[in-house]
Amino acid sequence: MEKQAKIYLAGHRGMVGSAVKRMLESNGYNNLIVRTSFELDLRNQQAVSDFFEQEQPDVVIDAAARVGGILANNDYPYQFLMENMQIQNNLIDAAHQHAVQKFIFLGSSCIYPKLAPQPLKEAYLLTDSLEPTNEWYAIAKITGVKACQAIRQQFGKDYVSLMPTNLYGTNDNFDLNTSHVLPAMIRKFHEAKENGHVPVTLWGSGTPMREFLFVDDLANAVLFALENVLPEYLYNVGTGEDLTIKALAKTIQNAVGHQGDIIWDSSKPDGTPRKLMDISKMHNLGWKHKIGLSHGIAETYDWFLANQKDYKQVKL
Repeated sequence: MEKQAKIYLAGHRGMVGSAVKRMLESNGYNNLIVRTSFELDLRNQQAVSDFFEQEQPDVVIDAAARVGGILANNDYPYQFLMENMQIQNNLIDAAHQHAVQKFIFLGSSCIYPKLAPQPLKEAYLLTDSLEPTNEWYAIAKITGVKACQAIRQQFGKDYVSLMPTNLYGTNDNFDLNTSHVLPAMIRKFHEAKENGHVPVTLWGSGTPMREFLFVDDLANAVLFALENVLPEYLYNVGTGEDLTIKALAKTIQNAVGHQGDIIWDSSKPDGTPRKLMDISKMHNLGWKHKIGLSHGIAETYDWFLANQKDYKQVKL
């Protein structure tokens, strides 16, 4: 891939997109195109088509999506389904119509069936029912994967989908109404510490197993996909290691320095029992993650401390 290649990065201000932008820039890619959602509404098909006609990018990286945790998915199913399909379909089709030869589509491990065998292999896609608490987002992402596969199969273009495990890191979302489990825990433990080490209540039983990938490692996987022609249409991206939510809570509690109790609210849903990714396909191609969980949590907490003015403190 030429360093001067015109690369359109959709979603550059989100956690994933901003990490990808930093990664590309630090590796010498100096012709990046970005637009805020105010400048370009990706849900608007005509606006997206006009943008592609004007800019004529060589490569598209799709890191744009409406995202959130269990609560957000449960409360806004229509938006999670429809807006994500609108965003990705407009980007994929415009890229195809305007002769973009390389497209990197980013999704999520939630595309796999709830009770699929562990670890999750790419071949398990569409073999059983999804986890109900995030099926709306998952269905949208599955359509994106299959659209890229169809273009690859029918037109021979290098359209590839990367499915990361649970992500966290710099520029994460710490809003307790819409955040994922790891950043939500960081904020809860921090504010409990600030309020005199009061107890922290967490959802579920704490027994589900989860895998976590620092967002800079995903950005490195995107760089890998950019600089290589990957032979298949779908690849898992993760660490290949998981832990219980209880163990995660203790790790975060120690990193934050909270000394109070942890209360588990078993009336709240657990979600999928386990989601460990089989990442052998990426490993066989030569990519591997670099950042361990403890180091990544420490970096994420440091970022939160530097930016917590953006989040209203909650009295626990």
